[in-house]
Amino acid sequence: MTKKHFVIIALFLLVVLFIPFYLYMPIEVSGYRPGNIPMLVLYAGFLSFTTVALIIFILIFIFKKKYIKEQITTLKRYRHLLFLMVKRDFVQRYRRSVLGILWSVLNPLLTMMVLTMVFSQIFRFNIDNFPVYVLSGQLIFNFFNDAASQAMGSIVNNGALIKKIYVPKYIFPVTKITSSIVNMSFTFIAFLIVFITTGERFNPTMLLVILPMLYTFIFALGVGMLLSSIVVFFRDISYIYGVGITLLMFLTPIMYPVELLPPRIYHLIHFNPMFHYVSYFRDLSLYGTLPGLWANIICIGFALSALSVGFFAIMSQQDKYILYI
Repeated sequence: MTKKHFVIIALFLLVVLFIPFYLYMPIEVSGYRPGNIPMLVLYAGFLSFTTVALIIFILIFIFKKKYIKEQITTLKRYRHLLFLMVKRDFVQRYRRSVLGILWSVLNPLLTMMVLTMVFSQIFRFNIDNFPVYVLSGQLIFNFFNDAASQAMGSIVNNGALIKKIYVPKYIFPVTKITSSIVNMSFTFIAFLIVFITTGERFNPTMLLVILPMLYTFIFALGVGMLLSSIVVFFRDISYIYGVGITLLMFLTPIMYPVELLPPRIYHLIHFNPMFHYVSYFRDLSLYGTLPGLWANIICIGFALSALSVGFFAIMSQQDKYILYI
């Protein structure tokens, strides 16, 4: 199957799925059915898109199996380079630091203390165990921000290596995002410390927190690949990203309860991927509830859509990079 066939199938499925989603909006997607037609159209289109992204990704794996295997083989061939670059990033991050790796645990703890003081005492948000609530949101959001921002300049910063030898270009954003996983693991230790010391009840669903981390990793990988490709041709994207990530942070309920949002903003926030990933992590770790089918479809749909777009951006433009770096 060609790209044209996949596009035709995707458009056909969008139309076919839009109608039942418009008429029978799953309650766990919106919380309750929006009362106006434009919002219903947006929700139905959004859910149709994420579902179609999941279906198309599965079809690509079925009909482009040979191409997928070639890329996996290439990645395995350069796994030693990947390991060395991850190790280099890890060493450079803590070079000449007195506390070194301890900062990966101390930094989220200190940030959590400041946010707890400000938002629970000054603004007086009524949230049970506010420190754990804040740190759970920080864990997922900061992982995405660190991964995407580091991956964004990965190709440009390795221009000297690209000019000397052939290396698959996606290896550079993959390296940065893998490094971010290492950093997130230490942040998760800080989360567990706060979780235990505050007396939060352990839920069996806590064992499944790897799922939202995996979804966030795939989403960050796709966004990182896309940004790393764009920044080669348009360096100003790094400044635009700084503004965009700040806006995204305030549109993600990290420090405030989502119930405070007015109805219109509450509906729009569902189009924010990080809202779903943070909520998924909190459902498992704090509330002891297992997200349903539609919650997983939305998270997977966002992740695979970003991965598909990011991978396509790199593979279609990688031969031009050497002219701009």
